[in-house]
Order: sequence, then structure tokens, then C-alpha cells
Amino acid sequence: MFFQDDFKTSENHVLVIGASGLDIVGRSNTLPEPGTSTPARVRPSFGGVARNVAENLAKLGLPVSLITVVGQGEFGKHLLDYTEAQGVNIDACLRSAEFNTSSYLAVLTNKGELQFALDDMRAISALKPNYIRQNAQLFKQSDFVFIDSNIPSPTLKTIFYQARLAKAPVCADATSNKLAGRLTPYLDRITLLTANAAEAATLTNTTFANNDHLGALNAARLLIARGVKAAVISIAEFGVCYATSETSGHVPAIKTKIVDPTGAGDALTAALLFGLVNEIPIDEAVRLGVSAASLTLRYRGSVIPDLSLENLYDQLSI
Repeated sequence: MFFQDDFKTSENHVLVIGASGLDIVGRSNTLPEPGTSTPARVRPSFGGVARNVAENLAKLGLPVSLITVVGQGEFGKHLLDYTEAQGVNIDACLRSAEFNTSSYLAVLTNKGELQFALDDMRAISALKPNYIRQNAQLFKQSDFVFIDSNIPSPTLKTIFYQARLAKAPVCADATSNKLAGRLTPYLDRITLLTANAAEAATLTNTTFANNDHLGALNAARLLIARGVKAAVISIAEFGVCYATSETSGHVPAIKTKIVDPTGAGDALTAALLFGLVNEIPIDEAVRLGVSAASLTLRYRGSVIPDLSLENLYDQLSI
């Protein structure tokens, strides 16, 4: 099992806090040239790390509430309406008059690999510590809190404080190598930490390549030594490495034709969270996460519409 003593009730409610927005992803068969447009397949979808995780969790059957920030325009309304329709409670989401809804723009290679990306996540800066304190009851009602690293540092501090008061374990996603450092002061308060190779290297002051599973294992163990209870590091097509104080391991990736990598890491994280709250052994939970990531890589969007536990196990049996 993961950490059975961390849970307060049998309802397994998860509070998810962080970014949401519009994902615009383009994939071209030719290298884009400066100063001109390039023919490509371009798709929009609702995204954002926290929002994606929340939707995945809801599809897996967990009660989940989301705290995020969107603009006051019609797009922000559509994003929240869509997210609610997927089973996520949006009552605590903020509408900002100062910022537009966040957005993420990505250009993929013809192999489906990320080539360039731009993001505008200024809206999440409207999530202030006082708003977190106003929603303290949500922490008390939750068995687990998930955060992404888009959250401003002062607000992160308040989230960890409220989670500690409510005795709610925290899962964190490092989000990007530029944002991962925001989690450094709180490593000993994190029950589950997910990161890719670059993010894990930032958090551990190490260097290793995506194909270096021994380097990733070492980084995962370093995170455990710094207080994290479970560290899971994705190394792209080479799979996932993980560690706890009792065990560590490497799960190879499932051979997959990459259509769109956007949201695959969020699906991995959501499946891990599902495993955690349902007391699934970590090695099996990581395999479920790898399965979720593989299914998402094949979909032109951030969250696959038919995600289910049955589909995750079916993928593992192929």
C-alpha cells in the first residue's frame, strides 16, 4: 500500500488547486520556418495541469473539487462549464477581472515530440493566500490535496499550512523546470511528488538524461532522503522511475505511437493519485499511471474522454 495512515475518511475526496486554460497544439510534417506560416494540424482543448488532473480523477470515479482561476469572458465560463460537466466540483473556482483565462501554445514535431511551447499563466497569480484561507473548509473535507507549481509562492505557503491544519496529505506536480524550485521548501510535507527528468534534476541539483533510468532512480531516492514520501519521475519513452522509503523501481513505457504528448503527464499523476487514495501498492499504481499516459499520448487532446480503471488495466494486458 501507499500510506494508509494518511487518510481521514472513506470518501476519498480530492481537492485540486492550480492552473487551467486553453491548450492550442499544432503538429506539422515539416520544420516551421521563421517569418512565414507552416501547414499543420492544429487543435484546441481545455487544459492546465490542475484542471487536467481533476478531470482525469473525476473520470476514474473520485469526488474532486477544483480551485483555479479563469477570466470573466465567455471562454472562462465555457471552460468551467465543461469541467463541471465532466464531474468536477467548480464551486470554489475564481473569475478574475484583471486577467484573461490562461493559455498554452505548443508546436510538435512530425513525431509528436514537443518542439516549442509558450504559456500565459498570469491568471493564477490572482489566487491569493486569503482566498485559500476562505476555503479552509474544503481542506477539512478532503482526504488529499493536489497542487501544481504554477501557484504563486505566497499562496503555496498558505496551502501547505491549511493542509497541515486539516491533516490532508499533499501531492505536488513539479510542472516545469523553471517552476519546480517553488516546491523545495516543502519537500518534507509532500506525500507524492511527480516530475519529469529536468524537473527532478532541478529539485535535486543533479544532471541526468531522459534515457538514464539509474540517474532518475537516484534522483527519486534523493527526494525521499529530503522528506518526500513517494517520488515518481517520468523519463519519456524510457518509462517511469519511483521510490519510497521502502522500495524503488523502474517501469518501462508502453510502446506507443505519439499523436499528442499534451496532458500525458497529468494522466500519469491522476492515476497515481487514484492508486494512492485506494491503497493500491505503488508498483501497481505506477503501472496504472504509465497506462494512463500511454492512452493519452494517442489522443489529440489533453484528457481522453473514455478514461476508466477498466481501460487502464486493459491497456496493461495488451
